[in-house]
Amino acid sequence: MKKMKYRTSRRVNGFLFVLPWLIGFITFFAVPLKNTILYSFNKVDVGASGGIELAFNGIQNFVDLFVSEVSTDNQPLQRIFFTENVNIFTNLPLIVIFSLFLALLANADFKGRGIVRIIFFLPIVLGLPLIVEWTADSAGRNMIESASGGMFGARMGAQLLLEYTFLPKGVISFLSGVLGNIFQLFTRTGVQTMIFLAGLQSISPSHYEVAKIEGATAYETFWKVTLPLLSNVVVFAVIYTMIDLFLNSTLTEEIYNFAFVKSKIGVGSALSVVYMLNVLVVLGIVLLFLKAVNCIEKN
Repeated sequence: MKKMKYRTSRRVNGFLFVLPWLIGFITFFAVPLKNTILYSFNKVDVGASGGIELAFNGIQNFVDLFVSEVSTDNQPLQRIFFTENVNIFTNLPLIVIFSLFLALLANADFKGRGIVRIIFFLPIVLGLPLIVEWTADSAGRNMIESASGGMFGARMGAQLLLEYTFLPKGVISFLSGVLGNIFQLFTRTGVQTMIFLAGLQSISPSHYEVAKIEGATAYETFWKVTLPLLSNVVVFAVIYTMIDLFLNSTLTEEIYNFAFVKSKIGVGSALSVVYMLNVLVVLGIVLLFLKAVNCIEKN
């Protein structure tokens, strides 16, 4: 039997790795996706027998979506799309870089490293965002409001300090906003930190030994050894972060409102299709950017 080539073996292993997801997608998501696209080009009503009746109306649902319809807070959907995309491109690098920073700290060799890792991974273990949301609706509302007031004070203090620098006002406002939302940023970095930590631990120590023998500094070792070997991990963390941000965006609420609150399933389906295309376009732009900076490994 002829031995399989290395590149072919990698492709086969990659296909086997994604095979469970592919089976799950075909089984559970292919039909709903097809129906969503179908409903977006039809007027959807509930028939007398309880079934769904379709009446083809072309692109009228898309026209109603961006011309006649407005969102629940009386903002045009075009503005919501623009705001969400700006938030994605703003928060994506912050979350990924902060996650990599936390992973580097957790991977360092020092006393009490286990306790530090527990603190970093609390957002995953305890479901911290869910706990905050539950607390806000219970007796802990005052505590959350006090914490929010503290965050606002921290943001104002950071802005006052940054105003003594020579940075532009836009940069000062951006940095103060990041510092004011540091708690929310921390709650979104748990999974990415674990991903980066797994990638760091998979790097062979021999690479660092060679760099040390060659006289490379810690700065040079990070940029010439660690980051290139984490290129595929960076791509995976970026994709995960993007999907997580899109799933928690305002547009998902708008889809639900159109389809189930306003009983306009066709318009809601049209918004789902546009939203899906928007996600694919943004994802393509990010991947092209990563490829342009040679972050994706060349096979």
